[in-house]
Order: sequence, then C-alpha cells, then structure tokens
Amino acid sequence: MDLTQFTTTLVHFYRAEITRSNTWRTRLDATTNWAVVTVGAMLTFAFGSPQNPHFMLLLAFLLVLMFLLFEARRYRYYALWAYRVRLIETDFVAPILAPPFRLSSDWAYHLVDSLAEPVFPISWSEAIGRRLRRNYIWLLSLLLLSWWAKLTVHPKSTVNMTLVVERASIGPLTGAWIASGVGAIYLVLWLLVLISYVYPAWYVSAPRFARWIGKMPASRKGPVVFQPSANEQLVTIISTHGKDISDRILQELGRGVTVLQGTGAYTGEPRDVLLCAVTDVQIPHLQDIVSHIDSQAFFVVSPVQEVRGGDFRPFEPPS
Repeated sequence: MDLTQFTTTLVHFYRAEITRSNTWRTRLDATTNWAVVTVGAMLTFAFGSPQNPHFMLLLAFLLVLMFLLFEARRYRYYALWAYRVRLIETDFVAPILAPPFRLSSDWAYHLVDSLAEPVFPISWSEAIGRRLRRNYIWLLSLLLLSWWAKLTVHPKSTVNMTLVVERASIGPLTGAWIASGVGAIYLVLWLLVLISYVYPAWYVSAPRFARWIGKMPASRKGPVVFQPSANEQLVTIISTHGKDISDRILQELGRGVTVLQGTGAYTGEPRDVLLCAVTDVQIPHLQDIVSHIDSQAFFVVSPVQEVRGGDFRPFEPPS
C-alpha cells in the first residue's frame, strides 16, 4: 500500500470512528432524557394527591438506577470509539502539523491492538461512577428528598420523625427496613462517586488492555484523556545474522540497536548479541523480523522498569 492509499484509508477510518462516537454520545443523552422524564412524571403523580402512594417515588428510584446501568454500558462503548479517535488526533494528525513532523513510532500498534481485540478501556464500576457524578446522583438525590417530603406532608403534615418512618412501610415491610435499605443504596452510590474521583478510570491496560491498572493520566479535561500503557521491554537477540536483523529493526520499528560481539561457549563460534529497547506492542513485529531472518536465533524478552535517554520514545499520552 502506497502513501496515498494509506492516507485515504485512514481518513475513511477516522470518519467512521467519529460517526460511531457521535452516535453513542447521542445514545447517552437519550438515556439521560428518559431518566429526567421519569423523575418529572413520578413527582407530578406523587404530589398530585395525598392519596397517591409514596412507593411510586421508590419505583422511580429503581427505574433511574436501571437507566444508569443502561447508560454506563453505552458509556463504555463510547469510550472505545472515542479512544481510537483521540489516538489518531494526538499521535498522527498533531505530529504531522508541527515540527519535527515525526510520528510516535508505536501509535499504529495500539490502534491495531484495539481493532484486533477490542476491549472496553474502563470497567463497569468506573463507568457507573462517572455517569453518577455527572447526572444521576442529582436525579436520585431529588427523588430521595421528594420521597421524604411526601412522607412528611401526606396524608397530613407532621414533624414527628417516628410517624414519618412508619409511613414508609410497604406491605409487610416496616418503615424502618425500607428507610434503611434506601439509605444503604444511596450510600453505595455516593461511594461509587468518590471512587471515580480517587481512582481515575481512564487507564489502558497492558498488554491488550487486559489489566484495569495503569499510570495516572497527564490531564483530566475529557473522557478520553488517559495514558495507554506502553511497558518497556529489553530484548536480547543472539544470532549469526545480526546486521540484517538490526537493519530491519531500524527501518521498520524505528528503534536503536546495540550490537555486541559474543562467542558460543559450547560451539566456540562467534555470535552477534543485539540489545534493543522496545515497547510491548512492538514485540510481535520484532519476533516476526527475527524469525524471518534467522529461525535459529535466541530471543529473550526482559521487562524493565523504565527506559530513558537516547531516541527511545514510549507511547505518549494525549494532552
């Protein structure tokens, strides 16, 4: 594929991902609208007459929780499409618009990784926490306050808290049990909100988004600002074709290679020992290069804490 074909393919792919993310963003708004309409309708009914039962507000509470689960699921889909869009914008479009006009060497590997094995970038709990703190915690708080107000003013206004709790009963369930259950659910919801603040959701796991832990994001301005984890690896290659392997690594991966001279202890024959620092997403490509040139080469991958200096460029987070 030449440069023109590549550019055309990427443009169409970018437009498709933009459309996907916009579609799921619209679906998020639709779910929120359902919740708002439900709350408004239930409040109108509950306070329309003293004889209307208070448990209709609790039913609305459960319906809004159901809408929250729907929206959290949609939010995870939105995050997946938005991640790809953001990746193209920050690591392909942005670098070619300003000097030194050099792309991040492994941005395409992360994109291919997301396409080949798509996994949601955030967990259920984090998605629920974000949607709660943006919209739903306020709707649920309004329902909770309205429920308590309903118990206080209907059928007759009272300030006796014991009587208010007794009015909360539903069938065989006493008011104390109902109030305790509602309070416990509300406490859990606020806990999820706090967790979503303390532990930011926008991590990308490594490899292939498999773990839900990662590095802190450089910025938290939007829902797709997070850092893909590009774990550094030190690869040691022992081969008799060191020159050919190092040339292809330089050309195809853009990584520096250090070549040492070694000797096989058993055979006494000279060997080339290649040292190369790469990111985990480049390991499969590097293995293909080595196996294609020398199927008998010795290939060792060692995880390292961090690689600094030289021309090593890990995957940089969107900013």
